Amino acid sequence: MAKHLRNRVAGNDDGRNAGRAFAAGPQTFTGVITDNMCDNGDHKDMKMGNDAKCVVECVKGMNGKYVLYDAKAKKAYVLSDQTTPEKFAAKKVTVVGTLDDAGKNLKVDSIAAAK
Repeated sequence: MAKHLRNRVAGNDDGRNAGRAFAAGPQTFTGVITDNMCDNGDHKDMKMGNDAKCVVECVKGMNGKYVLYDAKAKKAYVLSDQTTPEKFAAKKVTVVGTLDDAGKNLKVDSIAAAK
């Protein structure tokens, strides 16, 4: 809790991540924006059309969460920003952010199309 309060005082947290401890300093992550229901980026079983449509429908219609899937690490990270990822659904992106201590949640500073 003290770490969270230090982050709030320092202006590093907008309050959406209350109770989560984040590792020090932002890092760069590259992967595909998908949803936590198809967190490995494979949407074939859902039979909802293209991958981007499936991602958005799972988030909006089924209360899913946007995640960044890193195929190299075989790991999905739940993104703190649940608005910006929509325009990058099923696309490869670079996310700058801070990973929580559990390695599951990524506090997003920025998202951009991967080069």
